[in-house]
Amino acid sequence: MDESIGVRIRQFRGKALTQRQLADQAGVSVDLVRKLEQGGRQTASIASLQKLARALDVDIADLLGRRHGVPSSNPASGIVAIRRALTPVDDLLGERPPEAPGGVAQARRTVEYAWGAYWSGRYELLTSMLPSGITELRATARASDEATAQELLARMFWVTGCTLVHLGQTDPAFVAIRAALAAAERGNDPLLAATLRGSIAWQLLVQGRYTESRDVALTAARALEPSGAVTPQHLATYGSLVLQGATASGRAQDTQEALALVATADEVAQRIGVDRADYETYFGPSQVVMQSVDVHLSCERYTEALTVAKRMPTECGLPQAARARHLTDTAVALARTGQRKRALTALLNAERVGGKDWLKHQSLSRHTVSELLDHDRRLPLRALARRIGVHT
Repeated sequence: MDESIGVRIRQFRGKALTQRQLADQAGVSVDLVRKLEQGGRQTASIASLQKLARALDVDIADLLGRRHGVPSSNPASGIVAIRRALTPVDDLLGERPPEAPGGVAQARRTVEYAWGAYWSGRYELLTSMLPSGITELRATARASDEATAQELLARMFWVTGCTLVHLGQTDPAFVAIRAALAAAERGNDPLLAATLRGSIAWQLLVQGRYTESRDVALTAARALEPSGAVTPQHLATYGSLVLQGATASGRAQDTQEALALVATADEVAQRIGVDRADYETYFGPSQVVMQSVDVHLSCERYTEALTVAKRMPTECGLPQAARARHLTDTAVALARTGQRKRALTALLNAERVGGKDWLKHQSLSRHTVSELLDHDRRLPLRALARRIGVHT
């Protein structure tokens, strides 16, 4: 049975806090707590949910019901296997590390396949291949003197961290991204290391550490601030870091700073002129629109979010998962402005683009479906709910 946020709030609150005490500690209205617990509301803004999670002393993944395992008959796959691969103890046991099975060329193919699966939203496939992939890339880096081997290891740790975030596993995800940065700094590509700092900022955002997220992103951006002629990759990396800072400011409810940073990122995107994909990171006009919508959603500016969403370029250069995420964000804004039929259409399009495996691991889409079910019990919505595991 898919428990609501309200049920989980009530369970975590227990007898330690009254509804009013929880609301006071979280800095939200007692009416919001009451409506969530009574089922009058199925969700709230991410900022409010983060405040409630902090007051309850739980991870937001637990509050949202996002922490997932991926059961399998293969003991070498799944979350537990990934954790083991991330935290080896062979050095403590005095064991000789395994030799690199395929060298740098094979390692590159493994990393590219993993990222392809990630951008296609195939998280269950990733949990089966990441444990062996981490071991393979670590062995390759140990056996090779090439900086490229360290950079490939960084990219493998990075895709592992990103996958774990989507499965609600924030602690091992942070272990993975810090390992990615350490490997990148042993390489010879400062733009890769800077991009990884942006990914650390994203993980801090997911954890509700908004000020730290903004500061990490903008500190990295300042180190790359363009002066004179720079490469498009440099511009895109800088713009992406600024946009990450904008997203964090939006989650912190600093609308003015967030929109100012979005404007700066937009200037960079217009200077580049096209959507780019560098270092597994997408930046350009499409990404600016997508994150602008996110900022407005975070600040509960739903009408403004829909206005910005209309600016999405026809020839959108975003990957499947990002396009599905944008459609989900649009669905939230439509639902909150009472446009429920259009919200359902946007969710169905998100499922078509991202696939049901992607959609069922997205708490925002699941809670939007729950919200729509309060007003619509017809077959298309109920069928979508069943496909992504929402109790009807």
